[in-house]
Formats: sequence, structure tokens, C-alpha cells
Amino acid sequence: MDILRVEIADNPPPRLDKALARDVPEEAALSRTRLARLIAGGAVTRDGVVLTDPKAKVAVGDVLEVTVPPAEDYDVVAQDIPLVVVWEDDDVIVIDKPAGMVVHPAPGTPDGTLVNALLHHFGGKLSGVGGEKRPGIVHRIDKDTSGLLVVAKSDRAHHGLAVQFEKHTARRAYLALAHGVPEIADPRLVNTRGVKPGPDGGVTITSGLARHKTERQRQAVYFDGQGRHAITHVKLLERFGQPACVSLVECRLETGRTHQIRVHMAHAGHSLIGDPVYGGRRKLSEKALGAAYEPARSFDRQALHAAELGFDHPVTGEPLMFNSPLPDDMASLLAALRAI
Repeated sequence: MDILRVEIADNPPPRLDKALARDVPEEAALSRTRLARLIAGGAVTRDGVVLTDPKAKVAVGDVLEVTVPPAEDYDVVAQDIPLVVVWEDDDVIVIDKPAGMVVHPAPGTPDGTLVNALLHHFGGKLSGVGGEKRPGIVHRIDKDTSGLLVVAKSDRAHHGLAVQFEKHTARRAYLALAHGVPEIADPRLVNTRGVKPGPDGGVTITSGLARHKTERQRQAVYFDGQGRHAITHVKLLERFGQPACVSLVECRLETGRTHQIRVHMAHAGHSLIGDPVYGGRRKLSEKALGAAYEPARSFDRQALHAAELGFDHPVTGEPLMFNSPLPDDMASLLAALRAI
């Protein structure tokens, strides 16, 4: 059980939770979410008086005592599931996730997830994250999307990574195979709301994203302030077919929302090959694709791969950049398309 003494500095925010989040020592690695739970649990006192209201007033010079309990065991089973580890140290681990693996246990998927695999990989040598001995998931990729993601192994790393993802300073690029050829010169794209010219001659898609109003498992595009702000930059890399009807694109995330690339590409009229949720009614042309038609038509997941991940190490500050080659299924499809 640790007790932190935090003195409120000049010009404090008017609320206890915000002032504490600002002034708590950085090495304590206590996120605002964790501090909110500690306040609610009666772990914060001022002059011996327990403060449980996050909106309580604070003043310059107030000394707050925060009782931080030891990390509890995490109620998820460790499972011996193979992992492709790209980088690992005491604070972070970078994984190249295969398509088909869920990141976090949830109703309907209680085990067999990346978190189950990480708990076994760590072998119990794991610092507390958010008060529990668990991996710190700061971003996710969909079950049937492959590629890179970083996971925190300690509270200090979790806090530092969360800030980077919240401020959108982490660098993420995906490779995708899409229906059609997204070019800003296409009159249809020019007239699509939220689509404008982007960097490197590409396309930028901007909208709000939120749950679909009737189909709750889907996300949908919204405008006029609805949904969470989302920006995707799309760059055309290659086109395939005679005439061209499939493209290889690079999608760079400026924000990271649920299903963002899949929803934005579908909104622009260029849904991803194999996407069972957002693919819509786009049909491939057997005449245009020839021998590549069947491999493309039968591709059984969204053709999306998290190929590049960059961030500053949350403890040392060292800039880190990682790249992942296409998995076998996408590489085989791309080879077939290039052979047209």
C-alpha cells in the first residue's frame, strides 16, 4: 500500500479529479481514469477528510493524500497461444497479430484472445495496469484485421501510450485491397460528403463515427457534429484489372475509431475486398480480373493489414517504428492481382 502526497500547484483546475490528474507525480503513472476510481473508493483525503466527489473544490497549497493499493490479480485465464513478438522490454510489447484473433475477452469470446496469450507469455511478471495485473490495451485492431499493435506492461507505460493515442501522435498505416480506384479526380468522389484531396495526391475522408442507429454491430458515418471525429488519409499505391476495378491503398489514421478504415472506405464507395459487414453489394468483374477473379471473390476476411506502427517509447522517449509484411493470404491475393 503506497501513500502519495500531492500538493496542488498554482492555477489549479476547479475540480478535484482534474487538479489531481495535473499535479500527481508523473512517475506515479496514475491516469485520470484510475484517479477517478481511487476518489470514488475513498482513497483520497485532505486534512484527514475523505474526498469522494470528483467535482470537489481544491485550492493552491492543498495537500492531498492518495492511498494506492497494490495491483490485484486479473480474472482472465492465461493460455499458451503462440505470439509473434516484434519488440519487448520491461514496459511495452509490440505484437504482430494474426487475422482471426480477438484482442480482448468479451461476451461470446471469453478466451483464445491476445490478452489470454499475453498473460501466459508474461508468466506472471507483469506490473499493475489500472490497479490490476494485466496487459494495458491502448488500441485495438479488429478480429479479422492482421498486423501490429503495442501493449503496455506497466502503469507508467500505459499512461504514456494512452496520451499519445489520445493526442493522435502515434503513427499508424494500414495496407488494404479495395473495390475500385479511389482517385480525387473521380467526379463521384468529389461529390461525396466528407471527402477532399489529401496528402501525396491521395484522398482524405473526414466524418463523425458512431454506432449505426438500427444495426448496433455496425458503425456509421455522421456529420454536423454527430459521432466521434474521425480522419483517414488514403493513398493509391497500385491498381489492378483491365479496366481497373481493384486497388492497393495505404490508409493512415489521424484518429483511431472502431472500424474507422472499413467504414470510411465504404462511405467513399471503395469498400474493402472480403469485408463481410461493410462490403455492401460491390461485385468484382470476372472479365476485368481474369485469373485473379476467384482468389479475390473468395477472400474470406476484410483485406486489411496494420503494416506500420510508430510511437515514442513511453518511458525512455526513444522514437520507435515497426513494419510488418503482408500475411500470406493477402500476399497471395496481391500476387494474383499483379499477375493479371
